[in-house]
Order: sequence, then C-alpha cells, then structure tokens
Amino acid sequence: MRRNIRGFTALSLIACASAWPASAATAWPDFAPDSGTAWVSRGQDFLPPPGGPGPVMADPKRPRVTNDDLRAGTGQPMRATADLSNPILQPWARDELKKRNDLVLSGDYAATPKERCWPIGVPGFALYPVQPVYFVQTPKEVVLMWAEDHQVRHIYIDVPHSTHVTPSWFGESIGHYEGDTLVVDTVGLNTRTYVDSFLTPHTDKLHVVERYHIVDGGKALEVQIHVEDTGAFTMPWDAIQRYRRVDEKGKATDVRQLGGPLEEMACSENNNLSPIPIANRPDF
Repeated sequence: MRRNIRGFTALSLIACASAWPASAATAWPDFAPDSGTAWVSRGQDFLPPPGGPGPVMADPKRPRVTNDDLRAGTGQPMRATADLSNPILQPWARDELKKRNDLVLSGDYAATPKERCWPIGVPGFALYPVQPVYFVQTPKEVVLMWAEDHQVRHIYIDVPHSTHVTPSWFGESIGHYEGDTLVVDTVGLNTRTYVDSFLTPHTDKLHVVERYHIVDGGKALEVQIHVEDTGAFTMPWDAIQRYRRVDEKGKATDVRQLGGPLEEMACSENNNLSPIPIANRPDF
C-alpha cells in the first residue's frame, strides 16, 4: 500500500520554516528547501576515505553486482562477500563476517536488516539506496526520514548527550552546525544493528560522527563518517557516502527515485522474507 501524504510533508516543512529565526535560516545549510527535495544514496556500500583506515569493502574476487547492472547488461546480480583482510577488524568481528560470507557462498540469501524490515542503525542508515531520504530542519531538531518504510532518525541540536543513554536502533544523535556542515554525534546504539550491508557487527561502545554538507553546486550531498568501537575494531576508521539530489520535477532513471511528495509505504507488505518485525504491545 502506498498513499500520498503531500499535505503532511508540505505542512510540516512550512511549519518548521516559519519557526526559524531569520538569521538561522540564512546561516544554516538548507537540506530541505521545499517538500519535494530529497536525497538518494549512491549505493549500499561505503566509499573509502582519501587515506587511512577505511570501511569493510567487497572482496575483489566477489564484488557486488546489482539489479541496475543487470538492466544495463553488464552482469548477473550477485551478492558481494566482505573482504576479511581489512585490518580494522578484531578477530571475533572477522569471524562473524566469515559466517556471513559462508552463507552467501552456499547460496543462502543472507538478507540485510533493511531487507527484513528491521532498522540497520548508524552509520548503516547512510546505505539505504533507491528510495530518497527527506530532511526536516528546525532550530531544535533535524529529522531524517527514509521513504521506503519511513525509518526515522531524530537529531537534537545544540544539547549535550544524556547522562545515561538507553541503547536503541538509531541511538542518541546530537548535532550542531559548523558553517555549511551539519555535524552529528551518535552513541547508545543497540547491538542488534550492523555497521554496514555486509553485516559487520559492533558492540555497545560504538561511537559515530557524521558530517553532512552539500557539494557539486547543490546537486549532491556528501557525508563524511568517523567510526570508533574499541570492542569490535582495532582502530578508528573513516568512510564516505554520497547522495544525489532529486525533486518532484527532477529527472530520474527510476520513478522510485523521484523526490516528493513523501508517500506512505509499509515494508512488510512487499516483504517475502521472515521473520518481520511484530509488536507484542501497542506503542501508545
């Protein structure tokens, strides 16, 4: 089921914009100038940094081949396996990745959390491709919404982290602006999430800093990511993700990649994997 919720998105953004002080509206980078603007991730793998330790990448012997590659006639879709030689991995984390690699090589689907309708966490949120991510900005909060099944991150602006953070799917994200960049500091992630689409594990010590800024004259969004976890990794490491801008009137190779208005979707309605999330009690 998909329902157009243009009114909700537009009114929310209008209300947020009207709440901005004039000085703040001009000083902050504007990731959401209207209800139709959104950003589509370039893919489900991180880009490596210019130098230094980087994320787990695909094994060169078995790279990822996507459905887009199939449509372009450049290959048969194939699930990638993780490169286990990356020095950032502690032995137990490498062993977990090898189990996942073995599943892939045996022909098992080895689905990612998002394919089972579960949140992938942070920094994995940056790896949701195809469907766009929408921003809602107010002086006190930035909200990121992934369109596919409305997974939402809340980033609280210019406040300290809580003294005690209860672990959750997206943790506690605190943000501030540095010129044209939104800096987001996230802690308190539960260990049911993964760092990436290879299912790289982490511990409750995971600490992620993201830096969002618009590049290419407003056509793209770049996120620089710094990851630390002394329980899973041998050293801090960095990664990059890029998004392309789409809007309601923009052109795209896939109609699903057009910008607003935001539609209402339910992941489980199109999901043929199990188990899917089931609530045992109402939220309110």
